[in-house]
Amino acid sequence: MGKKKSVNYARYGYIFSIPFVIAYLVFQLYPVLYTVVIGFTDLEGLTTKVTDMHLLSNPFGNFIDILKGSGAGSFRLALFNTVIMWLCNFVPQILLALLLTAWFTDDRTKIKGQGLFKVLFYLPNIITAASVAILFQAFLSYPVGPLNSIRSSVLSFFSKSYDGSTYNFLNNKAFTRGVVSFIQFWMWYGNTMVLLISGVIGIDPAIFEAAQIDGANRRQTFFRITIPCIRTILLYVLVTSMIGGLNMFDIPHLLNRGGPDGSTTTTAVYIYKQAFQNPRYQYNKAAAASIIMFVIIMVLTLALFYILRDKDEEELKKLRKRERKAQKHQL
Repeated sequence: MGKKKSVNYARYGYIFSIPFVIAYLVFQLYPVLYTVVIGFTDLEGLTTKVTDMHLLSNPFGNFIDILKGSGAGSFRLALFNTVIMWLCNFVPQILLALLLTAWFTDDRTKIKGQGLFKVLFYLPNIITAASVAILFQAFLSYPVGPLNSIRSSVLSFFSKSYDGSTYNFLNNKAFTRGVVSFIQFWMWYGNTMVLLISGVIGIDPAIFEAAQIDGANRRQTFFRITIPCIRTILLYVLVTSMIGGLNMFDIPHLLNRGGPDGSTTTTAVYIYKQAFQNPRYQYNKAAAASIIMFVIIMVLTLALFYILRDKDEEELKKLRKRERKAQKHQL
């Protein structure tokens, strides 16, 4: 009998991947490349045809105009707002997630009902950002809203001279920024906690047993063993949180349309306003702002990869490289 003809299963993989490749090229890659092109042109106006756009005499004119702008509707203020609100939600988010991770993964702490706690902590992440933003907007609404009703009840109880006036909480810049930061923190700390717990579970239990035998306390075990072993998960959390934070749109836009006075206008809201709410429909300026954000995110991501790199692994690679060079030299 002759040999059976082997079946090449690889081609079926290529065939099944064709729909994804086509969808990616049409709905992701093409829009990205088209956005980059628009950023160097004069394309403006709702009815402007693509054939009417021209490259600028100064290719970086749109970028210069955006970076020079100042005031409530400027890109620089939007970038400042974005960074501030991201830091105000991410720092407490990662600290609380680490605390909960240490709590749930410590074998010496016997916690009953861990599954229920994890579900409750993760639950806000299931709710869509738009729904949460509208919910908080209704809660803080002026002149009639739940928070104003609570405020009126408390003031009327403690002060006989209270005249029944209400307060527009969303007109306070610091308060509105704090609300946006709190919503981001509340929605995502559970997701961060789950990611960190999954990283800790993947650590070899023998390492913790050895540390316990050597007399390491809980704090030493967490900071000397757990944190270094989940460096990769921490890097993933930092990068994804940074990308998501620098692209905040739903909550600041739906909560108060980026107000008051642009205090919650993020870069994503700024791009949206330039493209679709500006009377001139400045697609070129919106595209230029998108490119600037892409560059900023890329630089920050590379910086995080460099800072959180495995130095021991790098030293080991260098040592192996020197050994190979030495062997070649001897030969």
